[in-house]
Amino acid sequence: MKQFTQSQVLQAREHVTPEIIEALIANNSDVMSNPVLVPETGCATWNHYFFCPDHSVRLIWDRHSPGLHHCPIDHASFAGEPYDGAWWRWLNGLNAKACYELAVLWLLTNEPHYLSKVRDILMQYAKYYPDYQEHGGIPYNGPGKANAQTLCEANCHTDFARGFDIIRTTLIEEEDQYIAERLLRSGAEFLMKHRCNQIHNHEVKISAAVGIIGAVLGDKRYLEFAVNSQYGLRYQLEHALMPDGLWFEGSLHYHFYALQGFFTYEKVARNSGYSLLETAWYPKMLSVPLSQLMPDMTLPKINDCVNGQEKLTHTDIYEFAWWHYGTPEYGQLLKQIYSQHPRNSIDALFYGQALPSTPLLPPQKTLHIAESGLTIIRNKPGQAICIKHTPYGGEHDHYDRLGLTVFNHGRAIFPDLGTTGYGAPLHYGYYKNSFSHNTLCINGRNQAPANPYVVAYREENGTVQLITEVEWKSTPLIPDSKTRIEWDAEAYKDVVYRRNITAKDDLLIDIITVDNPHAQEINTSYLINATPPEAEYTTALFPHTIATDAVPIAAPVKLSWQSPDKFNIYCFSAGKSVLFQGKGPNNPSTSELTYLTMRSKEQRVIHITVTDFSGNDDIDMKIENEYLLVTVNALAAHSIPLISNQESY
Repeated sequence: MKQFTQSQVLQAREHVTPEIIEALIANNSDVMSNPVLVPETGCATWNHYFFCPDHSVRLIWDRHSPGLHHCPIDHASFAGEPYDGAWWRWLNGLNAKACYELAVLWLLTNEPHYLSKVRDILMQYAKYYPDYQEHGGIPYNGPGKANAQTLCEANCHTDFARGFDIIRTTLIEEEDQYIAERLLRSGAEFLMKHRCNQIHNHEVKISAAVGIIGAVLGDKRYLEFAVNSQYGLRYQLEHALMPDGLWFEGSLHYHFYALQGFFTYEKVARNSGYSLLETAWYPKMLSVPLSQLMPDMTLPKINDCVNGQEKLTHTDIYEFAWWHYGTPEYGQLLKQIYSQHPRNSIDALFYGQALPSTPLLPPQKTLHIAESGLTIIRNKPGQAICIKHTPYGGEHDHYDRLGLTVFNHGRAIFPDLGTTGYGAPLHYGYYKNSFSHNTLCINGRNQAPANPYVVAYREENGTVQLITEVEWKSTPLIPDSKTRIEWDAEAYKDVVYRRNITAKDDLLIDIITVDNPHAQEINTSYLINATPPEAEYTTALFPHTIATDAVPIAAPVKLSWQSPDKFNIYCFSAGKSVLFQGKGPNNPSTSELTYLTMRSKEQRVIHITVTDFSGNDDIDMKIENEYLLVTVNALAAHSIPLISNQESY
């Protein structure tokens, strides 16, 4: 067995509890409680199709209902494609997971019925897999055989191989060869054929699966391809990380998704001669998310992040990292996670070490990484102001350069919504779009790719100021990664967009300046997750959103909100801009949030938003000699030039 040493197995058996056994059984109940069911044809498609088109929530998966599926919100029924194929994809995933987890159960308990179930699943897939027809149709994704994309093929084969590795010594020679050749080698050859030439989380997972099969079967051709070929694991680490170690796609979910692929490989192949554990890349990837945590210990929901994926619960990664590297903050993170969840994972059994006495706490210091493009201003406990100035990250990016997320009192009041299942209509129709973010949207169209830069950054006497800029005059550097064009380059042609953020105590000043030479319709929005002022919504604002009639903002307009504490927002523009209060889908779309959108067609647009988180201060503002002057309780607080690069307080 390649994964665990004898001492690790003995440790796991010594520390296993009835609760852990029961949890593993419960997690695999659909497989354990029913006869083995394996598709005889390649009928499975994509799990992202298994979403309600009306509510953007995952449908209820029922082991006994492959042809009829229900929404958990209103119990509406769905049948046929794409839902049936997605049902089979879910089943393939459960079968693959059971191959690994039931093999572990057998290793822990020596009970033969777990072993029999794993053997039967592997033999059934080995019977049918070579004859599955290649199929796909997922945009910008390679095809599959058991499933509809190469990534899903890799994920299933990873668990098939890990389960096979554990039970292999119990198989007779004919069974061993049958599974190794018809399932594992057949799968590895397919994955090698369809791995794409790009930096991407998919290619990490595909390479990892090939490498795991290579390690289990002792095939160096597979290991060499997985690790050292162009676009293999080493290449991905060399080319797909930003300077601080953040994964280039800019999504914290996909940062961990890639890291999960790397570490699943390392757990099997670390003694193969093809390990990358001693390089500098993994520690950077492990540490960078811990500096980006929000006050509620979640990760920023920037770019593609389905609800729940922002939660930092990756014990499969950090148990192994704590065991191998011994870095204190990894142990402290585990301590924090296990303050809310039982320590009953497989990785805790086999790699678990004693934890530190203190848990990891939310970061208190402001984070500013100009090269990687994320700034999180932390003025006080429970508050975080996150500005996204990351370079364009490809397929899983959202079109929200210079996007803003704000937490106050530990909750997101100006949220990034993340997204829903990729097969749900609102994924491309709403959540990924510029208009559904706290940023600039022109003509209701999506921002074209661009790479922002930092104009100025200062911390002084408790005040933090960040000025970032993005322009659509030059051709941006695009990552070596496939993407789908969902933007309007013509709408943003020659536009320069600058965001000047100043934060101190309970005051947030946000000055947006847009050079708009072709007089396009400029929209800058705040999405607000709080109880809004009373309003009558009468007009369309953006897709899926409606708004009040427009009001002028040549003088500051004050609006008050409850979240649950009161806070005030002031909107102001010296030009001819107007303000809409709107409402649109939250995430999930079964609830709503509020929009504040300022709109103008002037060639130089200045939109000013001032937020008083205290809800009590008397804020006044005016523009004088090209400066924004802000007073708090009749005392001069900030004097900020509207245009100049030389900012002052």
